[in-house]
Parts: sequence; C-alpha cells; structure tokens
Amino acid sequence: MIAWIDAASGASGDMLLGALLDAGADEQLVRRAIHSVAPEPTTLSLIRVQRGTLSAIKAQVAAQESTTHRGLGDVVELISDARLSSEISNHAISVFNLLGAAEAAVHGISVDEVHFHEVGTLDAIADIVGVCAGFVSLGLGQVHCSPVAVGSGSVSTDHGELSIPPPAVAILLQGVPTYAGTAAAELCTPTGAALLSHWVSVWGAQPMMTVDNIGTGAGDKDFPSHPNVVRILIGRPPEKTQSPALVYETNVDDLDPRLWPAVMQRLLEAGASDAWLTPILMKKGRPAYTLSALLPVERAAAVRSVIYAETSAIGLRESLVGKHALDREMREVEVDGQRVRVKVALTEGRVVNVQPEFEDVAAAARELDRPVKAVLAAAVAAGSRWWGGR
Repeated sequence: MIAWIDAASGASGDMLLGALLDAGADEQLVRRAIHSVAPEPTTLSLIRVQRGTLSAIKAQVAAQESTTHRGLGDVVELISDARLSSEISNHAISVFNLLGAAEAAVHGISVDEVHFHEVGTLDAIADIVGVCAGFVSLGLGQVHCSPVAVGSGSVSTDHGELSIPPPAVAILLQGVPTYAGTAAAELCTPTGAALLSHWVSVWGAQPMMTVDNIGTGAGDKDFPSHPNVVRILIGRPPEKTQSPALVYETNVDDLDPRLWPAVMQRLLEAGASDAWLTPILMKKGRPAYTLSALLPVERAAAVRSVIYAETSAIGLRESLVGKHALDREMREVEVDGQRVRVKVALTEGRVVNVQPEFEDVAAAARELDRPVKAVLAAAVAAGSRWWGGR
C-alpha cells in the first residue's frame, strides 16, 4: 500500500491524526497508544466538521494543562516507558529527535539543552504518538506528499513574535518543496513539519495509484480562502505493464573463476535485472559456464559492453522474452533494535511473498553478535503478519 498526502493547506499533528483515522487507521490502536504515553488522563475526540465546503474529521486530544517544560530526554523517557510497540515507539522518538535537532540549530545550543514548549505538552506528545500509531497500522510501503503550504505573516510563540515559517519549521522542511499558500497565517506547525519530514519519502504530485480510501483531517481555523484540511489518499500502486526483455547468453571456458563475482556485480550495475551462471560441459569434455543476463531492452548496449570487457567471451546469443513481475513494496521490521528491510510481493493487492533483505539481516547479525540464521528467522517471523493481507 502507498499513500499520498495533500498538504496544500499545510499540516499539523491533529490534522494528520484526523486524516489518518478518517482513512481507516486502526482507531483502537491509536487510542491505546495515546493513553499509554500520557502520565495523566488524556482523551481523544473525533468530531465531523465542515472546513469550507469539505467534510473532515477534527481530532482533538485533551490533556490536563501543564507548565512543565520537557527536554528531549524527558520526552524520550516518557515514550520509552509507555506500553507501545517498538515500531511505534521508534518512529515517535525519531520525530522528536528531528524536533530537538531543529530547536538546537535555531538557538545555537546542544540538543541536550533543548526544552520543548508547545511541542512538549502532553497533547502534542499524544498527537505525535497517535500519528505514528496510525501510520504503522496502515502498513504503508511508501508515503508521498505534495509541496507543503507553510503560510505567511507572523505567529506568536513562547519565543516571541516570529515570521512564518517559524525557524524550526524552515529547518525541518529544508530540502522539501514548500510555498506560502493562500492564507496569511501559520499553516504548517513544527509538529506537522517533523511528522512529514520523518514519514514522507517522495515529494511531489500524486503518484499513479489505485485509491482505496481517502481521509480528511481538519485544522482549528476555518479560512475563507480555502478549506483548512489535510487529505490522505491510501491505495495500491498500479499493475505494472511489462515491456519485452532480453536474455544474453555466452559460454565461457577460459576465465579465472575468481573473476565471476565482479562480473556479476558489473552486469547488475550496468542495468541487468538478473545475472547467473550455469555449469556446463563443452566440446572435448571441457568444463565451462553459461553466463546469462536478463535485461531491459534499453540497457542492451551497456550490458553487452560489460560482457565483452569483463569476460573472455567474443560473442553472445540474444533472445527476446516476455517478463511478468509482481508488484512489490519495501517495508521494515525490527529485530532487537536493528531495522531490517523486507520485500513484500503482491498480486491483485494481496501479499503472496515476504522476504527479508539478506544484506540487512547479515548487518543486524554482526551488530547483535548473533548467528545470521537466528536473525533471519526472527525477521521472517516479524514479517509474517503481512502474509495474505492487503
């Protein structure tokens, strides 16, 4: 599954939370996450409201008012001690690390000296944890987002009157396409900027996708110029239309076998989809290998060049073949604090294969000083929850 966020009206924690829940995020999981992170009674209200001509969910987290100014360490401890899954906890802590780094850069201090004001209150912490729980429950392979409207004018903060976008927002959205938008107001909050910065991997227009669910989250204000909402579209990548592919083959009986690993790597770097060796017996009883490479038609010249330059072949065979490939997504699991990417293959939107990336497994095994087979088994078990799902 993939998602596209429409941030034409900016973003905040409560807007994203409302949009995720409206789009089908697990409400009970979100509520449990919010309640578990708050040391005092906290409630989540979901109200259907109008913003301009659009119907949207207003997510309102209510917590007791507090004058406590929490530092990054305090917030991390609060989240770590909560009864959260490690996946939700790690995402939420990463968001606060982004916020801490931005605040430290703004004030020219170390991260340890940062004290959160608005984003350190219990309702703001609950917003971030709730949004992370919502994203996790949807099991998204990739999150896309439009350019972000940040607003214009000035805003009152605990640090005084600041120009929009506030310095922390500007830092959090460095490298991201942004613009002022239509309202002279703060459209993107630091919380919204940090959440987008953490979760979004691709910025731009809506990708090609088959949309299954749409969620709309409302902001506090109702602007006359535009609906103050964040929209999230949840869906599936389109079925891939495969073009014909080529297979190159050549028999080689006089190459030092120590060179083959480098040959295979060079072929993949040149654009081959796959490359493999088949042991054969040639004329006069000589042992040899058949080198085969599967490649897109447009990479033919580059792959041929590698074969001629890196092997002793002086000719090759070419076959045009049809190719069918399943849709696939990259997801992540955690094994004792180590992240392992998992390739999930789908047909007609249903998961039919779940396979951890072996390089990640091997790296995690080194970090944990455990057998690779044990880490592989743990990663396979962690990814088993996706089997048969959509």
